[in-house]
Amino acid sequence: MVASRTPEKISVAVVGVGYLGRFHALIYSRMPDVDLVGVFDTDQARARAVASEAGCPCFSSIDDLLERVDAASIVVPTSAHLSAAAPFLMRGIHVLLEKPIAATLADGAEIVRLAKAHGATLQIGHVERFNAGVMALAQRIRSPLYLEAQRMGGFVERATDVDVVSDLMIHDIDIILSLVDAEISNISAVGAAILTEYIDIANARLEFANGTVANVVASRVSDKTTRRIRVFQTKGYLSLDFVAQTIDVATPRQVAGETRPQILRERIAVEPVKPLDQELAAFVQSLREGCPPLVDGRTGLKALEVALEVRACIERSADLQRAYPLGD
Repeated sequence: MVASRTPEKISVAVVGVGYLGRFHALIYSRMPDVDLVGVFDTDQARARAVASEAGCPCFSSIDDLLERVDAASIVVPTSAHLSAAAPFLMRGIHVLLEKPIAATLADGAEIVRLAKAHGATLQIGHVERFNAGVMALAQRIRSPLYLEAQRMGGFVERATDVDVVSDLMIHDIDIILSLVDAEISNISAVGAAILTEYIDIANARLEFANGTVANVVASRVSDKTTRRIRVFQTKGYLSLDFVAQTIDVATPRQVAGETRPQILRERIAVEPVKPLDQELAAFVQSLREGCPPLVDGRTGLKALEVALEVRACIERSADLQRAYPLGD
């Protein structure tokens, strides 16, 4: 098999068919230009159930898939990303790897190296990049000065093995990095474990070399769902509500006879799309056209680097609080 070919249908497998992997399989099964060759999961009962639902075979090992596919979605626990992706990448098989790219920078860098060394396309599953609201917002941003992102909601049992920075905040970190054309110069953060042994609520301040500042809040212990990003730029303010899929825009407008401009306010309704469907379609399109994915391996590695530094800042802050407790 030559992984770089573009046949009439691209042969794809899904490795890991838990909550999210199941959706990967079902979406691929509906795509006319994709042949869903099969699925694999260490939980064979789960794999058989999803295979039946998606109308494809269930495989008992990854090795059985390697000679049959052009590409694979890897949707396994983050700690297993390198071990699951490596066999495919080493054969030049293209990989869509769920976010974050890895649990450590070393694993992430090795995944990127393998993809480059063997000529495989590597896309990281930062699905919010394919949110219609985010795409519309990006088209309207010019040199942002200040960004504020909030991603807050109730506790979800399936996310108990990771902290809120890796689970939720990394989405907004990735979006902000895509909107600000400068390197980060400083990171500060605080957070706390509330319901799990990991960080459940976090606030991070990202300072960029060009003077831009971003404030990012993530929580999985809130009673209301809030997903919003606000952007302040010269002569303009934009606010995207991820849930309502609306963008509020405020810009100054000079009125004849008035000394000061008035504020023109506009609400833009974004035509909703299913981000995961868009993400998988973009992955397949990049393979057909030989173009780089929107979120490549290096982009995913940068988001992980920032997320890990945010977590390290929170841990240092917690150490400081333990050393100097309030009231002592």
